[in-house]
Amino acid sequence: MKKSLVTILICMLAFVLVVGCGSKNNNAGGNAGTNEGTKGTSFKAGMVTDSGTIDDKSFNQGTWEGLQRATKELGVESKYLKPAGTTEADYLKEIGNLYDAGFKVIVAPGFKFETAIFAAQDKYKDAKFVIIDGTPHTAKDFTPVVKENTVSIFFAEHESGFIAGVATALQLKEGEAGFIGGMEIPAVQKFNWGFQQGVKYANDNLGTKISIKKENVVYQGSFDNVAAGGQLAAQMYDRGVKVIFTAAGGVGVGAINEAKARAKAGKEVWIVGVDGDQYKDGVYEGDKSVIITSAMKKVDAASFDMMKAEQDGKFPGGQTLTFDIKNDGVGLPAENPNLSEDTVTKVADVTAKLKSGEIKVAAEKGDLIK
Repeated sequence: MKKSLVTILICMLAFVLVVGCGSKNNNAGGNAGTNEGTKGTSFKAGMVTDSGTIDDKSFNQGTWEGLQRATKELGVESKYLKPAGTTEADYLKEIGNLYDAGFKVIVAPGFKFETAIFAAQDKYKDAKFVIIDGTPHTAKDFTPVVKENTVSIFFAEHESGFIAGVATALQLKEGEAGFIGGMEIPAVQKFNWGFQQGVKYANDNLGTKISIKKENVVYQGSFDNVAAGGQLAAQMYDRGVKVIFTAAGGVGVGAINEAKARAKAGKEVWIVGVDGDQYKDGVYEGDKSVIITSAMKKVDAASFDMMKAEQDGKFPGGQTLTFDIKNDGVGLPAENPNLSEDTVTKVADVTAKLKSGEIKVAAEKGDLIK
C-alpha cells in the first residue's frame, strides 16, 4: 500500500514538472526571430544605422528609441549594427548579418538605404523591411518598388516646420531668423520651406515681424560635421540672427553648442530643434535651454508602430505611409518651456486650422528663399 502511494506521488510530481517546464517555454515567446506567426509573440527586430552615431539626435537615435520601446513594451528583441561605410554594399552586408542572426524585421533610417532595401526585399523574401524617408528603387530607375514585405514611411516635414515657424515668430515677435540644413534633400528642404511659410503666416496674420535673409539659409552638405555647424551658427549670430532652425543631425549639434556658449555668456540666441524634442540638448545652465521649440517628426513612433503592427499581424507591407499633422506624426513637443501660454494657445489654434485644411502648407519651394 505504501509503495503504491509513493509511486502515485512520484508520478504526480513528474507530471507537474513537465507541465511547469512546458508553460515556461511557451511564455518565452515561441517562434521569436521569424515572421510567420509572430502575432502576439516576441520576435527579433534590428536596424542598420545611417551615417552618424546612434545618439545623433536625429534618424538613427529616433529609430533606435522606437525599437527600444518595442523591447520594453512588446518584448521584441532589438539590435543595431553600424556599417563600415554608407554604400549599398555596406548596408547590404549588415542587413545580411542581421538576417543570419535571426532578425527578420529590419528598419533602415534614411534615403541612403533605398537601393539596398530594393535588393534586400527580393533577396530575403521571408524578412520584413521598414525604410524611413525613402522608397526602394534601383540605382538606374527611380520608380518606387515597395514589395509586400516592405513598408515605406515618409513625414510631412513642411507641416512641422510651419508650426515651428509660427511658434518662433509669435514668441520672439521681431528679429532675424536663419536656417541650417544638412544635405539638400527633400526632407530637409521641406523643413526649411515650411518654416519660412510659418514665419510669413505669422507676419501676415498675427502681427509679428521676423525676417529671413538669403545669406542666412544654408545647407552645410552633411549630417555629421559638428564643427561646421558651430561655425555656420557663429557667423549667423554675428550677423544679427536671433534664432536658427537646424535640420542637420550632427551639424545641428554644433549649432546648438555655439548657441549654448553664447547664452551662457549672456547673449539672447535661440535654436529651433528638429526631429525629436531637443530641449534637454540645449540646456546650458540649470534648466535653461536655448531650444525655443522643436519641429518634430516622430521617427520613434513610426519605428515602434511598425513593430506593434508586426506583432498584431497587421504589418502594412507594400504600402507607403505618411505621418503628418492630421495623424499627429509631426508637430511640436507636448511641453515647450520657452513658449508663453499666449504663444501656445495661438499655435494650437493654427494647428487646428492646419488639421482641418483651412490652412494649407506647400511641400515645394515656390517663391521662398532657397
